[in-house]
Amino acid sequence: MKWHHVKDNWPAFSEAILDRWPDADEGALDDIDGDHAAFILYIAELTGQEPGDARDEVREWLEGELPADVVMDEGHDDHSISLSGKYIPEGEDESDDDSRFGDDDED
Repeated sequence: MKWHHVKDNWPAFSEAILDRWPDADEGALDDIDGDHAAFILYIAELTGQEPGDARDEVREWLEGELPADVVMDEGHDDHSISLSGKYIPEGEDESDDDSRFGDDDED
């Protein structure tokens, strides 16, 4: 993942950050609010590392998967739905109700 994913969805990354750095303080993370440089300095202070080593650790963490809260974000869903419009026949809206096509109400 890229830092812009983290910055744009900072609250959704709190749990992932706390999983990776359990000693991190939620209040401090709120104050950082997606600032990359501030986060690296915070991790360096938290772990007792030099900022360069903390930067490497953060870079390694960024190689992981996006948290489910980010993947399932409504903004991403809306974007995916709008992209699907190219597969919808002319005259039909990608956000139309599709209940006539399936078993949405069946058990």
